Amino acid sequence: MNPIRNRLIHVYHCRGISRRKFHTLIQHDSDLKEIYTLTPTDISHRLSIPFDKATSFYKDLHDSRRFEKIKQAVSSLPIITIYDSIYPAFLKTISDPPIILYANGNVSLLNHTPSISVIGTRNPSRDAFSKMEYIIRPLVDNNWLIVSGMAKGIDSYAHQIALKYGGHTIAVLGGGFEHIYPKQNIHLFRQISRKGLVLSEYSPSVAPQKYHFPERNRIISGLSFGTLVVEAKERSGTMITVDQALEQGREVYALPGSPLDPQTKGCHQMIQEGAKLVIGSEDITEDWNRLRINVYNL
Repeated sequence: MNPIRNRLIHVYHCRGISRRKFHTLIQHDSDLKEIYTLTPTDISHRLSIPFDKATSFYKDLHDSRRFEKIKQAVSSLPIITIYDSIYPAFLKTISDPPIILYANGNVSLLNHTPSISVIGTRNPSRDAFSKMEYIIRPLVDNNWLIVSGMAKGIDSYAHQIALKYGGHTIAVLGGGFEHIYPKQNIHLFRQISRKGLVLSEYSPSVAPQKYHFPERNRIISGLSFGTLVVEAKERSGTMITVDQALEQGREVYALPGSPLDPQTKGCHQMIQEGAKLVIGSEDITEDWNRLRINVYNL
């Protein structure tokens, strides 16, 4: 195995530095050799982190027992690093790409195109599934990859429609594979692991935390050329993902609905602010066909 890759996985699993600080580290020490020679004081100064965090990081870095545990954990599950050739090309273009992705399923989907992220409320309306099926099934039939977060509601519907029609889907989780959330989606997790791909930035033993989900959302939007919002309230986690998609330079689409339905207010607001109104799958495919020629050269 590539020694730089080994060092990256080892360093990544040491406590004390954030993902952003890790990016800073590899900018200045791309082969991750020098970090092993630094003292806690050096690390504190180099990465501009408190001395206690630098000390924790240093101890983990030089703890042989911890290193052996990391090696055992890594051997049981595919890990994709930012240095790997199969790391998603789309994801590399965002400002804060994940350093490591744990994978469960078909890793060939990582660079599958075309792809669309589908997001929305955890409490969908009665006709949400049929609306989604109308838009998403033609995309699935034309070999589109459907990306979502396996949350209750719209996310689950997106994965289920892709699976129902024999399509490709990726689920991005907000916790490790040993802590599936919500628990009602354990069966869906197993289905996607067999027929698609499940990804997580977090090691298998890490339970989901509230702050994980906004972090997870940047990966959902980052894996695709565009994001489709099906139903969303004006103030919701969905809107955070939309903001991230816009920051990443991705296309944003919104499905309209009844003005009497509170679940559609977020979509209507987005349309007023410039998101593309979607009434059929061709509204998405036309943009992809134009963009892949003019921008992506795919």
